[in-house]
Amino acid sequence: MSIIIKQFIAGQLENNMYLVFDEDTKKAVLIDATALLPEIIDTVKQLGADVQYILLTHGHFDHIVGLNNLKKGLNAEAVICKDDLVISDNINEFTRVFNWPDSVPPVYEKFIKDGDVIPVGNMQIKVIHTPGHTEGGVCYLVEDNLFSGDTLFMGSVGRTDLFGGDFSKLSDSIKNKLFKLDDNTKVYPGHGPMTTIGYEKKHNEIL
Repeated sequence: MSIIIKQFIAGQLENNMYLVFDEDTKKAVLIDATALLPEIIDTVKQLGADVQYILLTHGHFDHIVGLNNLKKGLNAEAVICKDDLVISDNINEFTRVFNWPDSVPPVYEKFIKDGDVIPVGNMQIKVIHTPGHTEGGVCYLVEDNLFSGDTLFMGSVGRTDLFGGDFSKLSDSIKNKLFKLDDNTKVYPGHGPMTTIGYEKKHNEIL
């Protein structure tokens, strides 16, 4: 199986979105939903991709504010962990704190939980529930590629001072779930550069 990963950066918080594309079947998913960028549509057309789902790592506004437009633009279903609905449904409580414009709370077609496997083309996308940054935060594992949202960054971890945040839970999620993955697992975070599990085990001083 041949997987192509395309990164897109959007928004004033420089969020990462990722298109994960199975070359063999032309099926794809988009991970996180900051904005409907023209280059996302262009890339989908160039690849001939059929985007099945938009997979949300968590419900914070900067990861979902473009979801309504992306669902229409890509004709894809939105997927999130139910535990983050309280954050998503109250999106404007958060946008106002950061001086972002109000947004219509998105609607989701599918809810996932820890251990679920989402088949897309030949890809088997494993859901890893990693509470701590938010109660419903999840990571998605596609072969040896981990999409970590705001759970794990290069040399850092997600903040835990917002609603639903809990540092002890976050630390437990990373040490007892993510750090059990192979050291060579590539980590694609919600902000900043990619890293690996092995690198973070050695160098992430916050943990």
